[in-house]
Amino acid sequence: MKRGLLALSPLVVFILLYLVTSIIAGDFYKVPITVAFMVSSIYAIAISGGQSLQRRLTVYSQGASSEQMMLMVWIFVLAGAFAASAKQMGAIDATVGATLSLLPPQMLLAGLFLAACFISLSIGTSVGTIVALTPIAAGIASQTGTEVALMTAVIVGGSFFGDNLSFISDTTIVATSTQGCRLSDKFRVNAFIVVPAALIIFGVYLLMGSSVRSAHQEGPVEWLKVAPYLVVLLTALFGMNVMGVLTLGIALTGIIGLLTGSFDTFGWLSAMGDGILGMGELIIITMMAGGMLGLIKQQGGIDFIISRLTRHVSGKRGAELSIGALVSLADVCTANNTVAILTVGGIAKQIGDRYGVDSRKAASILDTFSCFAQGLIPYGAQMLMAAGLAELNPISIMPYLYYPFTLGIMATLAILLRYPRRYS
Repeated sequence: MKRGLLALSPLVVFILLYLVTSIIAGDFYKVPITVAFMVSSIYAIAISGGQSLQRRLTVYSQGASSEQMMLMVWIFVLAGAFAASAKQMGAIDATVGATLSLLPPQMLLAGLFLAACFISLSIGTSVGTIVALTPIAAGIASQTGTEVALMTAVIVGGSFFGDNLSFISDTTIVATSTQGCRLSDKFRVNAFIVVPAALIIFGVYLLMGSSVRSAHQEGPVEWLKVAPYLVVLLTALFGMNVMGVLTLGIALTGIIGLLTGSFDTFGWLSAMGDGILGMGELIIITMMAGGMLGLIKQQGGIDFIISRLTRHVSGKRGAELSIGALVSLADVCTANNTVAILTVGGIAKQIGDRYGVDSRKAASILDTFSCFAQGLIPYGAQMLMAAGLAELNPISIMPYLYYPFTLGIMATLAILLRYPRRYS
């Protein structure tokens, strides 16, 4: 037990150093998140006993450079280059102007949420949705006097809707494959849980939208400059890989910028360089988080959580709650909802079979609770990406994440109230 608690203690150090001290100081910018991760990483290496320092550093480096971490690094690089060159070219201003001309002010919050839900459902990735819509949301916020963190949270929340429900989402595929059920069956069960949550939040945004003031746009909309975002959305909807989507967006932004005289070749290159440098902090955070979490896993922290949570399971409702708790804690420890499902999917299947949990319900619980937990951690890929694109501290977004919170409540109620009854 002591070893398991010690293995998990780097997370406690991070939370105490970053979250608690920031709350005490009343300012989330007082303690840089990079410093918090550096200190907790050093602590994780120091307490990893039973192996040489070189071995500890190797495990840390492997976690920091795992396949998932490096994929996120490359997405950050491309997203930074695209966002900065699009902004320099005028694509964000043009797209914001088009959105404001098409949607009445009271529909902006609800409309952006609906767009994020639809796009993420279509492309099956929250990160791709956030990359496409966050700069637009941030621009609309500045034009309408709305809180940037609120607008950003609208996009993040909507992105989790599709990440959780889409047929082509990696979390859906992993959840169904580990539980041995069909994608369509899991979709039906999941829809009963998440669609009511999305409708509730859509209604909340409609009510909140009444306070959004109108922002009159001077002059006609430059639709040619809107094209990069439209192409990014359409190619993503047709299933192109997010890295291919971003590369195409960068190229199109450069061509339109050169044709319209928004910048010359060197100006385009400079904008891309600035964008990549602007993602430097996120890349460092991602790699340090990956290294620290790799040590936690290697030291048995996740295995400890699994063993402690499954000791007192008795009955179907307890089994379902334990599956939800398992994947949530695994997500906190891995900062990746797909990896969290992979980590506990096998034990969840064993628990479900032992206590008669419907495999379709078990897959839905795994996916829903992993997305709920991913929306609660400031060091998850989605939160870091959104914060970087909106130039915010990730903690400032969290109080406005209404959809992930509601998703967690609905998923818990589905277990406690045995809903949907047919699958419980």
